[in-house]
Amino acid sequence: MPRKSLDILTESMFYVLMALNREPMCGIDIAAFIDRKTAGRLQVGPATLYTVLGKFEGERYIREIAVEGRRRTYQITKKGQEAYAAEVERLKCCLEDAESEPEIVEGAE
Repeated sequence: MPRKSLDILTESMFYVLMALNREPMCGIDIAAFIDRKTAGRLQVGPATLYTVLGKFEGERYIREIAVEGRRRTYQITKKGQEAYAAEVERLKCCLEDAESEPEIVEGAE
């Protein structure tokens, strides 16, 4: 059965929802949150960020709550919170599966 486009979130999508689950934010604040949270491991550029925000608005995961000049502030919706919680649960299951496997064998090719 084919999956819907947002059944599994990309890493960038996951962290955008994580940021907005904390509090409403504008794009610059979301990017800064992701940079801090991942200690710079994940860099989300403007093109990626605004593509994700557009998809999330279309799916009603987030909504725009304020506009000040070019600065737009977004808030997560109940549907977005449910998607975030489902992804957290999916990732926990993945981690449990990995942890149940034997240690990596040295010298494996």
